[in-house]
Amino acid sequence: MNEMMKTSRHPFLDGKPKRMLIDGKWLEAASGKTFETHNPATGEVLARVAEGDSEDIDRAVAAARRAFTGPWSKFKPFERQALLLKLAELVERHFDELAMLDTLDMGAPISRTRGSRLRALGMLRYYAGQAVSMHGETIENSLPGEYMSFTLKEPVGVVGAIIPWNGPLTATIWKIGPALATGCTVVLKPAEEAPLTPLRLAELCQEAGVPPGVVNVVPGYGETAGAALAAHRDVDKVAFTGSHLTGQKIIQASAGNLKRVSLELGGKSPDVVFADADLDAAVPGAGMAVFANSGQICSAGTRLFVERKIYDEFAGRVAAYGKSLRVGDGADPETQVGPLVSAEQLDRVTGYLAIGRQEGARPLSGGERLTEGALAKGYFVPPTVFADVRDDMRIAQEEIFGPVISAIPFDDIEEVITRANATSFGLGSGLWTRDVTKAHKLARAIRAGSVWINCYQAMDPAVPFGGYKMSGYGRESGKQHVEEYLNVKSVWIRTA
Repeated sequence: MNEMMKTSRHPFLDGKPKRMLIDGKWLEAASGKTFETHNPATGEVLARVAEGDSEDIDRAVAAARRAFTGPWSKFKPFERQALLLKLAELVERHFDELAMLDTLDMGAPISRTRGSRLRALGMLRYYAGQAVSMHGETIENSLPGEYMSFTLKEPVGVVGAIIPWNGPLTATIWKIGPALATGCTVVLKPAEEAPLTPLRLAELCQEAGVPPGVVNVVPGYGETAGAALAAHRDVDKVAFTGSHLTGQKIIQASAGNLKRVSLELGGKSPDVVFADADLDAAVPGAGMAVFANSGQICSAGTRLFVERKIYDEFAGRVAAYGKSLRVGDGADPETQVGPLVSAEQLDRVTGYLAIGRQEGARPLSGGERLTEGALAKGYFVPPTVFADVRDDMRIAQEEIFGPVISAIPFDDIEEVITRANATSFGLGSGLWTRDVTKAHKLARAIRAGSVWINCYQAMDPAVPFGGYKMSGYGRESGKQHVEEYLNVKSVWIRTA
């Protein structure tokens, strides 16, 4: 059966309104309100979803607090590990269903969402390992007399997790995984553009045996449910992924009870190509550093710096590569570039396409919305490469979150270091060279949380990911991620 024919037959899309999960119960919003979520490739309404607001957040936070101080606090590390491993088994069993749900709700090609299997399962199993690996330390102190000093690691408490729409399955796991590992409880606010996979994953949490109140999911809008969660005085930590503008609001909202905050925000990442690079590898590498997920990746390498002696050739080759990619409905297994997530995002990206031309940039490929045939129903922008881009252009400074590359020439290594760092962001970065000296120099000099050398967007559950500057603070993945969910308590004992 053709993949796209399965859209309306997805087992989760049964025509019934989707409720929120609070304290182990599936509930309507207190207001009774719902909102629609759409397939961005076709405009089709996939489901109506309960629209949570501050009253629902209050109910969910209260449930999370009861669970944190109640039965959940009695779970031993190996019991939390067992829950995570059981959840991983269920995600593996239902993975194709979850991948298709991601594709239908936010548009990513099914080849991409299915390709996240190793990452999703790897994260759950990594956090399961971390559940039994946390420990404090004994510390020799220098006080006169006989004193023993040591530290304990304890869960922060109730975590408010707010996720974006550009990878619902893995974004959800990235938030609930470390919470379950450490003994925290969670109130998750999924993006209103793509709430379905988080709700389905919440069902699997219940099936895995996660106690009531430990994982709560409240769909809704950022300005209502999200704002209420960020400001809530009984939330001990907020973990947020999204735009830097919203991140700033969350920091302000957190001041009421000085809750802990970790932020994974936007980027305008440099991707630097030297003339000595393996260009056959660098062309698709630089292309998919932006065209993957239709450019809707916070660490996309959208500022493509190319050594001047190969600039025209390389920019032309990346443009030709982009033209070769198949754009279409993400449910089609042949699709390589899907739609943007929403009409709002389409307006944002096409607005930047117009700005780029007005500022004097020259499109080598793309540059306009696709409106022919079946694509007219969806939010499609083709892979776009702008040449003749200057550093001061808006398309070179502002996050577009679409499949748009700004190709910029450079002459020498010191110059490109300065220009690569001339941004308020610092999330990802890449460089392509055969010269190990250049590779090490740039890896140290670029102010970004990740540097990919002769690759781009490599990720692993054990390797931390996060930003510098306006790209946020805190880390996800790795031991550092687990530490974000723990308090450190110092204990002193006078032994004589």
